[in-house]
Amino acid sequence: MAGTIIDYVKEYGDLTWEEFPMNDVDSLVLCQLAYLKFDGLVPGIRENKASVTLKDISIHADYEKLYADERYEKSNRALFEAVLHSRRYAKLRLNCYINIIEKEWETQFSAVTFLLEDGSLYIAYRGTDETIIGWKEDFNMAFLDLVPGQAYSVKYLNMVAGKLRNPLYLGGHSKGGNLAVYAAMKCLPTVKKRIRKIYSMDGPGFRPEVLTGCKYEEIAERVVKIMPHSSVVGMLFEKDIHYKTIESKTFGLAQHNPFTWVVKDGQFVDAGDIYESRRFMDEAINEWILSLDEKQLRTFVDTFYQVISASQAEDLITFASNWRKSLTGIREALKEVDDKTMEMLKAIVRSLFDIMGERIRREWRDKPKKKLKAKKRPMKKPLRRKSLLKRQNKSAEIQNPDAGMLYSGGMHQGNGNPLRAEEPPVEQALRPAEDKHYQDVRDATELR
Repeated sequence: MAGTIIDYVKEYGDLTWEEFPMNDVDSLVLCQLAYLKFDGLVPGIRENKASVTLKDISIHADYEKLYADERYEKSNRALFEAVLHSRRYAKLRLNCYINIIEKEWETQFSAVTFLLEDGSLYIAYRGTDETIIGWKEDFNMAFLDLVPGQAYSVKYLNMVAGKLRNPLYLGGHSKGGNLAVYAAMKCLPTVKKRIRKIYSMDGPGFRPEVLTGCKYEEIAERVVKIMPHSSVVGMLFEKDIHYKTIESKTFGLAQHNPFTWVVKDGQFVDAGDIYESRRFMDEAINEWILSLDEKQLRTFVDTFYQVISASQAEDLITFASNWRKSLTGIREALKEVDDKTMEMLKAIVRSLFDIMGERIRREWRDKPKKKLKAKKRPMKKPLRRKSLLKRQNKSAEIQNPDAGMLYSGGMHQGNGNPLRAEEPPVEQALRPAEDKHYQDVRDATELR
């Protein structure tokens, strides 16, 4: 029976890692656990303390603070409780927790290290949720060459690898997936050799120049990219990257929620590929992003965030579901945008529609043309001569359009022949209608 990652833990929780080796679903479970607020519950990256178990966390005085994010409190609690009472995760230990929030930098960075039963480490980077500021951060990571969180991710990986010499897995959902891949590309060579796999769960990709400059090819075979069939964030700059497409219980933006991903028989349900309509839009957006310079991108993202925030919706799902109410706030916010910025925004949006229009024309032009075959009418069985003459003799007087006179019987050979077989429709072939980096990013030499 198909279910979610919570159902997976309940069904396979009695099997150890040795009996049922770690798989993609286990990776998502750990990535989702990274969203929990472990502040004060798990030793920090700079603390030299022993790792803690899930049991230690469950009996801690501040246990309830684990579910500080009220929107996902129910699902996160159900997942943690399932993991806590499972045999599979009973020996899981946690350490090296970090949580950095810098409002002025619009940066949220958090990570935790899991010590698995087989002795390996799983470094899970926390991602973003459906909040508008979270989505802004996701798009910033794809638009710009480097953001502070990426610099922190590299430093964190090198620090953990320096303290613990075990084999490594890296992973994260959403922004966390991007951080995991970036850290793997930029970490120390000795650390890179210890990495077994890197999981990006519907995380945004990278601009082509970043992949080239960071030598992505050195880790490409170890990257596992997984995203739902209508992915939005995960398809940013993923045209030439191998990925797995899976089923989700919902559609659109809501698919970004890991608790909607479908699991059956101990694995994600394969969806084949991204939906064609979604792929077309994703590729058009990617082409559009690459056509803009950094100033245009910054202006678009910042203004978009300012305008969407004016809708008073906490997340994009709420924004879309209450679009009438949201538009009222947007109209007021647009009045506050200065003329120069507005003109730039219009030009940016116009360029997106130009690119989409060109892609439509190009796809139509390159698509093989198929001739429409005329439908053949079923041929009636010809009448024998005697029957035909008999029918003609019984016919009423018929007006002759050529001569303007009446005639009875006989085979008329003029243009007005009423027995002339109807010509088949003319065949017609379809024709296409004419139709930089952050200048002020610190080098993150220390993690606070």
